[in-house]
Amino acid sequence: MEVVKEIGHNVVVPTEKKSRAREFWKKWKKQKTAFWAGFFILFLFVIALFGPWIAPYDPYEPNYDVTLQTPSIEHWAGTDEYGRDILSRIIVGTGISLGVSFSSVLVGAVVGTILGLISGYYGGWMDRLIMRWSDVMFAFPDLLLAIAIVAILGPGLTNVVVAVAVFSIPSFARLIRGNTLAAKEAVFVEAARSMGAKSSRIMFRHIFPETVSSMIVFFSMRIGTSILAASSLSFLGLGAAPESPDWGAMLSMGRDYLATSPHVVIIPGIAIFLTVLAFNLVGDGLRDILDPKTKN
Repeated sequence: MEVVKEIGHNVVVPTEKKSRAREFWKKWKKQKTAFWAGFFILFLFVIALFGPWIAPYDPYEPNYDVTLQTPSIEHWAGTDEYGRDILSRIIVGTGISLGVSFSSVLVGAVVGTILGLISGYYGGWMDRLIMRWSDVMFAFPDLLLAIAIVAILGPGLTNVVVAVAVFSIPSFARLIRGNTLAAKEAVFVEAARSMGAKSSRIMFRHIFPETVSSMIVFFSMRIGTSILAASSLSFLGLGAAPESPDWGAMLSMGRDYLATSPHVVIIPGIAIFLTVLAFNLVGDGLRDILDPKTKN
């Protein structure tokens, strides 16, 4: 039952949710590394939303008078082989990289969660079918599977989202299945079942909330993997178009100038490295707070 506190005559404020939020914030502030990594991710989201308006130059417009310039006052990150400002391309490309990674992981999480709930709750042949399919998917390296899918569907960011989502599904399915197996034997689930609640209601109303903490942790860490996979596909020419300011495409275009103008590759590489590192650090912090197995 939710605890409430009466204020005045007729205003009621839930205190249990507020206390949980305060407790989470208190623990989160103690995770110093994850705390600052979270601020960096928040900064990336701001850049992704307002990138086209805050970029100092047009990321698509070539300027052959300033090709391959090293970092300077006019171009803080230098220019590429077409004279395009690298910083502007990094800023605009933030939205592309985050959009692709979040979309793919979200699709994988939704589908994987549904499969995991069904597998863990019903068991039997449905469990065996879903888990054996997951085993088959796990037999392929993630990037190799993504390359195969994009090769079948064709290059493009939409197909990259599909490919990365496909190899994310079995990971979420197995995670949610394990939590479902533990939660379905709980007393409150047995009580709901004895009262005649439908299986769908038990799964999504009673069991699913017990899996959210683990899913949030895994989701945040999976973002980094998705960014690397999407960048790798773009680097191989299977993702974003070569002229796109996608970080992987920028690496692919700049590799020919690594010896003479290394900044063309180093700057996008640093952007990928810092972003993936930040999401992994946030995932570690969330795991320390939300995962019951790590609580003292």
